[in-house]
Amino acid sequence: MIRRWLPPLLLVVALLAAWEIYADSGAADSFVLPAPHAIAQAGFDNTGLLLSNLAVTAREVGFGIAVALLVGFVLAVAIHFSPTLRRAVYPLAVGSQAVPIPVVAPLLVFWWGFGTLPKLAVIVLICFFPIVVTTVDALAAVDPDQVKLLRTLNASRWQAFRFAELPAALPGALSGARIALAIAVIAAYIAETGTATYATGATGLGREINSDLTSLQTPRAYAAAALLFAFAITCFYLLTLAERRLAPWSARSRGASR
Repeated sequence: MIRRWLPPLLLVVALLAAWEIYADSGAADSFVLPAPHAIAQAGFDNTGLLLSNLAVTAREVGFGIAVALLVGFVLAVAIHFSPTLRRAVYPLAVGSQAVPIPVVAPLLVFWWGFGTLPKLAVIVLICFFPIVVTTVDALAAVDPDQVKLLRTLNASRWQAFRFAELPAALPGALSGARIALAIAVIAAYIAETGTATYATGATGLGREINSDLTSLQTPRAYAAAALLFAFAITCFYLLTLAERRLAPWSARSRGASR
C-alpha cells in the first residue's frame, strides 16, 4: 500500500515545493499566482463557505453523471440493436460535443430558469458521449459466436443480450463513466458559470471561483479549484472501486484487486 501511494505523494510534494519557491521569488504577481501556503490559509479561513458550495456542485455532478450514464447506456444499446439508428443518431451525438455551451445556455435558462435543471442538462450534454462511445465499442467487440450459440439453444434476442452482450458491455460503460466523471467536474463549473451568469444568489464552486477572481480574492479562488481537483480524483477512484463490485470479471477489476 505504501509503495503504491508513495510515488504520487512525492510528486505532489515536489510540485507544491516548486510552486512555493516560484511564487515566493516574485516572478509572478500574487494576484495571478498565489503561493500554496496562501491558498491553504484561504481555504482554512473559508472552510464553511467552500464546503457549502462544494455540496451544491457535488449534488449537481452526482445527478448529472447518473442521468448521463442512463442516457448514454440506453442510447448505446439502441444504436447496437439498430444499424439505421446508428447511422442517424451517431453523427448527431458526435456533433453535440462541438456545440459551445454559451450558445445553448440562454435557451436552457429560458426553458427551465436559473435552477438545477439547466445545469444538469449541460453536465449531461458534456458527459454522455464517452459513455456512448465506450459502450458501443464494447458491444461491438462481443464474440458473435457466443450470441449464435445462445440463439441455437433457443435463447431469445433479449436473453442473448442479457447473458452475453450485457456482461461484456458493462466494463466498457463503466470505463466511459470514469472518463465522464473526470470531465463532469469541469462540466459543473461550465454549467454554473454559463447558466447562472445573471442569477442572484447562485451557489456552487464554479460561481464562487468566478466571483473570487472578479473581486481579486485569488487565493480563495485557487482553494475552491483545489477542492474541485480533489473531488474529481475522489469520484474517479470511488467509481473504480464500484467497478470491482459491478463487473468483477473485467481485466481491469482483476488487476486493481492485486
